[in-house]
Amino acid sequence: MAAAEPTAHDLIAKHRPTLDQALEAIRTRAYWSPHPEHPKAYGENGSLSLAEGKAAFDALLGTRLDLGQAGTDDFVGGEVSPYGIELGITYPHADIEALLPAMRAGMRAWRDAGAEVRAAVCLEILARISARTHEFAHAVMHTSGQAFMMAFQAGGPHAQDRGLEAVAYAYAEQVRTPDAAQWSKPQGKRDPLVLDKEFTPVARGIALLIGCNTFPTWNGYPGLFASLATGNPVLVKPHPRAVLPLALTVQVAREVLAEAGFAPDLVALAAERDGEGIAKTLAVRPEIRIIDYTGSTAFGDWLEAHARQAQVYTEKAGVNTVVIDGTDNYKGMLANLAFSLSLYSGQMCTTPQNLLVPREGITTDEGPKSYDEVVADLARSVGGLLGDDARANGLLGALVNPDVKARLEAAAGLGEVALASREISNPEFPDAVVRTPVIVKLDGTKPDAEAAYMSECFGPVSFAVAVDSAQDAVDLLRRTVREKGAMTVGAYTTSDEVAGAVEEVCLEECAQLSLNLTGGVYVNQTAAFSDFHGSGGNPAANAALCDGAFVANRFRVVEVRREAV
Repeated sequence: MAAAEPTAHDLIAKHRPTLDQALEAIRTRAYWSPHPEHPKAYGENGSLSLAEGKAAFDALLGTRLDLGQAGTDDFVGGEVSPYGIELGITYPHADIEALLPAMRAGMRAWRDAGAEVRAAVCLEILARISARTHEFAHAVMHTSGQAFMMAFQAGGPHAQDRGLEAVAYAYAEQVRTPDAAQWSKPQGKRDPLVLDKEFTPVARGIALLIGCNTFPTWNGYPGLFASLATGNPVLVKPHPRAVLPLALTVQVAREVLAEAGFAPDLVALAAERDGEGIAKTLAVRPEIRIIDYTGSTAFGDWLEAHARQAQVYTEKAGVNTVVIDGTDNYKGMLANLAFSLSLYSGQMCTTPQNLLVPREGITTDEGPKSYDEVVADLARSVGGLLGDDARANGLLGALVNPDVKARLEAAAGLGEVALASREISNPEFPDAVVRTPVIVKLDGTKPDAEAAYMSECFGPVSFAVAVDSAQDAVDLLRRTVREKGAMTVGAYTTSDEVAGAVEEVCLEECAQLSLNLTGGVYVNQTAAFSDFHGSGGNPAANAALCDGAFVANRFRVVEVRREAV
C-alpha cells in the first residue's frame, strides 16, 4: 500500500522542532545548522549517497525536465558546464499570459493556510532538497564552475541554511501580530466599546526571483523562501547558464505543494530562449510585486528605477577592501588572505579586491615589514597554497564565463604584477578554464591607478594598493564603501586606534567588518543564522541576507473588525 501523502498537520508535527530551533538560532546568533556539511553524512534515511547523487545527475543529462506547470509552450535549454560538459537538458518555456494567472489562482488557499502551515511546507521542501544534496552539488558544480566540495557545501547545506533562515524570519514577522484580539475601550458609566479584531498577513503578489550564475541556490534560496513563506507565489527566472539547480528546486517545491493540497503553480520556472532576455519583460509586469536579484550593478540599478510596482531586493557589485596596518600573527594573516583570494577563483561577491598597505610598511610579530615585503610574502603564500595542481583545482574550480578570463588577462596590464596568474590543467575535465589569481601593485595616489581599484574587477584579481599611512587607508576605505559599496570589509591591525577608526567607518557607511582573522574563518564566508550577508546600507546591496527587513515588506497585515457579540 502506498504511503499517504502528508497533510499540513503532519508537516507541522514533523518540522515544528526545526522551526523552533531556527527561531532560537536567529535570536541568539549562535552556531547551528540542521544540514550536515560532510559528504559522508548522506546516504541513509532516504538521502542520496555520493555515488547515488552523481548517478542522479548523470541521468538528467540530455533529458527534458517537464515540470507540468501551466502555460508551457516550448522546451528550451543550452547550458554548457564550465568544465566542458554540454548538459543537454531542456526546460519548460512559459506563455506568461497563461502562467501568471495560474500562479495567482493558488494564492487564496495558500494565504488562508496561515504562517505555520506555510513555514512547515517550506521546511518540507528544504528537507527533500537536503536529501538530494549530492545531486544538487553536481548541478551547482556544472553550472557555476565551483569545485565539487564547494558546490556541495555552499550549494547544498549552506544554501539550505539560508533558505531556512529566511523561513524563520518570515514566520517571526508574521506572528508578531496576533491572529485575533478583543479591544475594549472604557466609557465611564456607559458600557465599554468592544470590538473583535482579526489580523491576517496578506501577500503582495507574485515574486520574481532572478537567479545568478555563480551561486544559484545560495543567493536564490533566501528570496524564494522568504516570499513563499509570506504567502507569495514565486516565479523563478534562472540565469541562462545556471538553470538546472533552480529548476530542480522548483520541481521539488511543486511536488511538496501538490502533496500538501496546494496549487503547484505557486512555484514555477521561467526558462528563456537564447538571447530572449525575459527578465526585463517580467520585471515590469503589474502582477510582479516582489523582485529578488543578484548580479551586475547596471541591471540592478535598472530594476530599482523601472520596476516601480514591485518591492525590489538587489545584491549588486561592490569593491571589497582590506586594510593591512599590522598583525600579531603574520603567517596566519598571509594564510588567511591567500585562501580568501583563491577560493572559487575570486568569483564570490565577498572576495577581497583591494588590499590597502601603508607604503612605509606594517608592524608584525616578525618585525617591521615594508609594503614590498608584505606584497611579496602574500604572493608567495598564494603561490604555495596553489602550488600543487590537484589542491589548486579543488580550491579554484573553473572560471564561470569568458568575461572573467578577459578581466583576469587585462588586469596584468594595469600595474606591476606581484603574482602572475598561471594556467592549471584539470585531468578530469580537460576543457575547464582554471587560472590562479593575479596580484597587481598600484600606487593609491595615481589617478590612473584609481580608475582600476575603484571599480569592481570580478574574478581572481586583487590590487595591493600603496597608501601613505593607516589614516589614508581608513579614508580610502570610507570613500570606497560610500561611492562603490562593499559586501565585506577586512582589517588587520594591532592598534586600538586604527581598529576603532575602521570600525567607525563600517558603522557609519554600513558595511560588514571582519577584524584580524588569522584562523579558519575567512572574510568571504558567512554563516546563516549568525552572520549577515551584506547590510543593505551601501551601494553594493539594498538588502541583507537575512534580517527582518528582508521579509517584513513581502506581506501586509489586513484587519477585519466587527462589533463584539
